[in-house]
Order: sequence, then structure tokens, then C-alpha cells
Amino acid sequence: MKRIVLALILGLGATIARADEYDVIDDVFRSTDPLAQRDEYGLLHQGRHVNATDFAPRYRWRWCYYFKAPEQLIVQPAYVGSMQTALRRLGYYCGPIDGVFTQEVADAIARLQKNYSIRVTGTLTDPVRRALHMP
Repeated sequence: MKRIVLALILGLGATIARADEYDVIDDVFRSTDPLAQRDEYGLLHQGRHVNATDFAPRYRWRWCYYFKAPEQLIVQPAYVGSMQTALRRLGYYCGPIDGVFTQEVADAIARLQKNYSIRVTGTLTDPVRRALHMP
């Protein structure tokens, strides 16, 4: 029984790996945008509006962002644009979605930190990333 389960797991893993090379299962196992906002259940919420930062280079996998420091993320236009979109969706940010970490973005993060009872620093921290449902 253990051999059958092990063979099934290995076979499924090999199938997924091969199918991933040909982008067969992109829509099944991951979204088209790894930075798209997700709710607390992991459901994808991609907007209908197209911003200039939607075409900025980004990592292919969502989990790659979890290993990056906030200092590395705030210089990436795609990540900052996604963060601006999430802040705008929650009503904290009114500026342009241009992918630049400005004082307006820092003020929006500070307001979010105050409302979520997080220590107010105005910088991107792990609790802010969790509050915005971002990697």
C-alpha cells in the first residue's frame, strides 16, 4: 500500500513538473499574476483595471516573494504597484499606481498600521504584508 501511494505521488509530481515546462497547468495551480491580491482564504482577486506596473518584471512564483526582505521589495515596481493597488482597495491610498514607494505610500501604510493596531512605522513589515494579503 505504501509503495502504491509513493508511486502515485512521484508520478503526479513528475506529471506536474513536465506539464509546467509547457505551461499546460498555469491556470490550475497558479494565477497568471503572482502578486495579485488574495483574500484570507487564498482566493484570487485580480482587478479589471490595467496599470503600467502590471507589465513590470516579476518573479514567476508567488512563494519567491516570501523570502525577500522588505528593503528588496520596495524597489521592485511590480511589488510596489501591487501594494498600492491593495492599499487603494482598502481605502488608505489615493495616489497614482506607478510602482514608486513615495511618502504617500508610507503615510498610507502608517494609517493601515494604526487601524490594525500594529506598531506605526510607515514602512513595509511582515504584519503589513499579511494585512494586505500580499506575499
